[in-house]
Amino acid sequence: VQLQASGGGLVQPGGSLRLSCAASGSIFSINAMGWYRQAAGKQRELVAFIISGGSSRSGGRITYADSVKGRFTISRDNAKNTVYLQMNSLKPEDTAVYYCNLDITTADSLLRHDYWGQGTQVTVSS
Repeated sequence: VQLQASGGGLVQPGGSLRLSCAASGSIFSINAMGWYRQAAGKQRELVAFIISGGSSRSGGRITYADSVKGRFTISRDNAKNTVYLQMNSLKPEDTAVYYCNLDITTADSLLRHDYWGQGTQVTVSS
């Protein structure tokens, strides 16, 4: 299984970016999908996460870090095995490398594995 993340870049404060992370390979099911970020000199932290199951109406149970609630939206496209992070009203403190993280049951072994994308830089600066 491979993850390909994209969508980072340089944006002014108040601007928007949309991150994508597509999974490919031997996938039986995706149990959870999410985004983390790591700013320079800081530990990696959770940004947003979708866990399959829970509220089926909403497509899964969603968790956001308090610092991004109301500004960021996580979503998924099951047909494309892709998770998105729409980031609005960006602030300089959102500057970080963003990593996607997927909990996948592989089709060949039917075992669950934790996969990380390669990271994409988001810089919010005027």
